[in-house]
Amino acid sequence: MGRCNLQFTREDKVKQCEDLKVKYNEEMTKRKKLFNEVQEAKGNIRVFCRCRPLNKAEISAGYNTVVDFDAAKDGSLGILTSGSVKKSFRFDRVYTPKDDQVDVFADASSMVISVLDGYNVCIFAYGQTGTGKTFTMEGTQQNRGVNYRTLEHLFKVSKERSETFSYDISVSVLEVYNEQIRDLLASGQTSKRLEIKQASEGFHHVPGVVEAKIDSINEVWSVLQTGNNARAVGSNNVNEHSSRSHCMLCITVKAKNLLNGDCTKSKLWLVDLAGSERLAKTDAQGERLKEAQNINRSLSALGDVVSALAAKSSHIPYRNSKLTHLLQDSLGGDSKTLMFVQISPSDQDVGETLSSINFATRVRGVELGPVKRQIDTSELQKLKAMLEKARSDCRIKDESMRKLEENLQSLESKAKGKDQIYKNLQEKIKELEGQIELKKAMQSESEKQVSQLSDKLKGKEETCSSLQQKVRELEKRMKEQLQSESASFQQKVWDLEKRLKDQMQESDSESAILKDKIKELERKLKEQEKSSMSMLHQQMKQLEDRYREREQQWQQTQSYVDAVRATPDIGKSFMNEECSSEIEAGILRCSDSVNRQASQGSSLFKGSDSTNNKIRSRTREFRSNDENNFVMSSLHDRRVIRKSDPPKIMRSVRPTPRPATANQAPVSHKRTSTSRDQVQGIRERESKKKIWSR
Repeated sequence: MGRCNLQFTREDKVKQCEDLKVKYNEEMTKRKKLFNEVQEAKGNIRVFCRCRPLNKAEISAGYNTVVDFDAAKDGSLGILTSGSVKKSFRFDRVYTPKDDQVDVFADASSMVISVLDGYNVCIFAYGQTGTGKTFTMEGTQQNRGVNYRTLEHLFKVSKERSETFSYDISVSVLEVYNEQIRDLLASGQTSKRLEIKQASEGFHHVPGVVEAKIDSINEVWSVLQTGNNARAVGSNNVNEHSSRSHCMLCITVKAKNLLNGDCTKSKLWLVDLAGSERLAKTDAQGERLKEAQNINRSLSALGDVVSALAAKSSHIPYRNSKLTHLLQDSLGGDSKTLMFVQISPSDQDVGETLSSINFATRVRGVELGPVKRQIDTSELQKLKAMLEKARSDCRIKDESMRKLEENLQSLESKAKGKDQIYKNLQEKIKELEGQIELKKAMQSESEKQVSQLSDKLKGKEETCSSLQQKVRELEKRMKEQLQSESASFQQKVWDLEKRLKDQMQESDSESAILKDKIKELERKLKEQEKSSMSMLHQQMKQLEDRYREREQQWQQTQSYVDAVRATPDIGKSFMNEECSSEIEAGILRCSDSVNRQASQGSSLFKGSDSTNNKIRSRTREFRSNDENNFVMSSLHDRRVIRKSDPPKIMRSVRPTPRPATANQAPVSHKRTSTSRDQVQGIRERESKKKIWSR
């Protein structure tokens, strides 16, 4: 009995232990789930560690495993360093070489679902060259990686939610190579330089990048292969097909809640970082050396950003590298971030393994803060505009309601006064009804009169219609008459125009004949002018010759007068008068001849201004000489008279204030008493001078 009791108690203890183990495992699972939720609430970057198995080259070379996976289920990992010292590290999840791609994605799928819920998510793989980063992210066609499985899971869940949500999924593939951003989906080799810009909403993006819209899972693999084929790869001593750039797959999800209209726009970054490596170990040279330096520089910038985030520094150096600049939204908050740290189990890579694990530990300690749901700002702006419009409409309606209430109150107050008016109106209506009865009787009488008038109107209308018919006939006749008269008038107008044209032609011919005659007359006139001018020149020469002869005669006469000055006065005056009369007669004859010639060819004389001026000047000269000679002769006579008979001269001449000298002849200041004949001769000479001056 005692032995049986002991056996029962032992079995009970074993069962209790088994139950406790199950409960413990359940509690650990719950604790881990709660811990992950707490870490996610804090905004910590979750870190999964994955170790690849030893490859054939390492096995053949005899390298040993330095990674201890005993506590891998609890998220712990041990690394055997020199001297068999084990260093333990803790992560959110540790994968052994036996874990496959399905296990890896199962833990990451919860974060993938967050993209459909409107949260930004970033999953990136970090580690040494040749540790399986590209295999984890991309995989092969037979063993797909995180990238393909993520898109497959997104389409699966979006299909399940199709009744309540609509999704638009697009993909872009970028590469950061030698600190330059390349679009791996762009057709051909484009030289367009891509830059990172900050949108007005605050997030960072690359304008001009190709975004391929994907409607089904069948299109996913071809898009991923297109980007993978364009990626820069090379070989080194560590990895034959090493990625020489950071490959970044961006999945943009636009979601709309069909029930309430909420819209979100979120992004999922799947990043395959280039491998960190030691230059001495890879023996890189030339272009490979430049690539390795740029890779290490960008990874070093990533380490600086992580250190600044862990230290909660005020300045985070995101812009030190294109990689960190692109990952700024994922590392700086508003994003759920997951890091795969890839390590090698070989003891020859223990230094790089420890470096990668230490970096992952620092990343795991970074707190990004609570994650925000990404509302589609474009839809939000539309909703805000609609809300503002609805508010303005409400304000307008409230104002209209207030006015209506005021109007209602005023109408009610008016209605009270209208009641009395209504009673008065009813009484008036009764009176009007009586008047209406009378009006009806009058209307019936008026209708009878109207019927009579309508009969008369019909007769008048018939008369009017007959008159209208006659008017139309008269108008028709008038039109015909007007047409005939207009035709005759038109014919007359044509005849008159024809006559006018004939007369115009005749006048043109006559004007031509007259023009010819005028030209002939002008020609004859010119010839006559020439002949008259020649005759006039000849006569002028004759007059000049005669003038010279007269001057000679005058000189002879003057000498004769000087010789006979001692003779009596009568003889002297007679001689002077005779000489002057002869001179005047010659002058008059010249003047008459010139006047006759001028009258005969007046048009020629007028046409030649220079000749006329010359004749006038000659005539004035001749006249002035004649007058001077006459004055001189009269002076000589007076002197003779003064000497011969001074008493008689004194009686007839008034005394002058100043006596005249021998050189001066002031005739205007002296008056002499002459006989009537002498005065008459002087008047005649003056009249002849006037004729000559004309």
